Amino acid sequence: MEVLALILAGGKGSRLDILSMRRSKPAMPFAGKFRIIDFTLSNCTQSNIYDIGILTQYLPLSLNEHIGSGKPWDLDRRDSSVTLLQPHNYWYLGTADAVLKNLEFIERRKPRYVLILSGDHIYKMDYRKMIKQHKETGARLTIATQPVPFEEVSRFGIMSVDDQDVIVDFKEKPKTSSSNLASMGIYLFDLDLLKEELLNVKRDDLDFGHHIIPHIIRETDHDVRAYRFTDYWQDVGTYDAYMETNLALTKDHVDLDLYDPTWKVFTKSEDLPPVKAGSNASIHNSLVSNGCVIEGTVINSVLSPGVRVGKGSVVKDSVVLNSVLISDNVTVQRSIIDKRCVIGRHAFIGFGDDFTANKEKPDLLSSGITVIEKGTMVPADIYIGRNCRIFRSADFPSKIIKSGSTLK
Repeated sequence: MEVLALILAGGKGSRLDILSMRRSKPAMPFAGKFRIIDFTLSNCTQSNIYDIGILTQYLPLSLNEHIGSGKPWDLDRRDSSVTLLQPHNYWYLGTADAVLKNLEFIERRKPRYVLILSGDHIYKMDYRKMIKQHKETGARLTIATQPVPFEEVSRFGIMSVDDQDVIVDFKEKPKTSSSNLASMGIYLFDLDLLKEELLNVKRDDLDFGHHIIPHIIRETDHDVRAYRFTDYWQDVGTYDAYMETNLALTKDHVDLDLYDPTWKVFTKSEDLPPVKAGSNASIHNSLVSNGCVIEGTVINSVLSPGVRVGKGSVVKDSVVLNSVLISDNVTVQRSIIDKRCVIGRHAFIGFGDDFTANKEKPDLLSSGITVIEKGTMVPADIYIGRNCRIFRSADFPSKIIKSGSTLK
């Protein structure tokens, strides 16, 4: 085997707060019918990489059920495989530590190259182009990169390169930098170099960005190259990013083309009937998934499979996940409603012009998004303001929930 892909899919996604309380970040629904990890898996199979290990850790059940045997991605064939690698003795303490703890699995596969991927980014990428450059340059390690705005360098691993794209310096999440070339968290290693580094760099919390890559660049003379990727790539690890990236797909012109027949995104689809629009339904600039029944109005929103929108209800600028029931005469504005919620009649989610930041999590919710946890029952006639966090165990002390509130 030439290439083994390892997908790091154990992240909690703590900035997604109540959306990631019961699932890992790669298992988060996205763009209606997909999960975030679908993009990385689809990239692999369309790049002719059919031997894949998925390293899971945090709340893996939802992800395990979604991936199953790998059939949607054509990974259930005789000459392909997908293996779920969960911690067996000790928790993974860092990205490289997770790979180290599965070194035996890697060696048994006997690949020439190991492609390490993040399972929580939205992008389409043909990894064959990166592998081709790796071979042609004779690099021992190639890192996929993309320029980012200078004001955002503190969120990424930032590298400096020479005129041959040899990486001469690497800093993980610096406060400021003269370079804005960011690591995408995609690493192509020669197997022998990966083994050497994992075994020789001694850290309990061994991490590629903090330890392995800086060590290779600063302490060895191995050839490390940047692979420049200039197409769409997005991290949806915050409420704002998750909302805006979803809603951007409803526009007339989008950067991420989900309808491109030459590079499809595969997923495990639910067996649901077609969308049904009632006689008074109105749908504008929205993604509406299979099994939805629309009797009201949907504007600039993304609806996952099985959502019902009742008569006289309006859903606007919102993301509504699977099997949510929105009763009659409800208004939902700029909200994220997780799976299997029930919104009672005449409720108003995201009302008013008060944009007070969430009092418990002001750093996470300040732009007006209200979030409702999976399985929540919102009673009839309740008005919930903006920047609110509503847990499914919440009691509703009054008919009006002020902006910035958290109900547990």
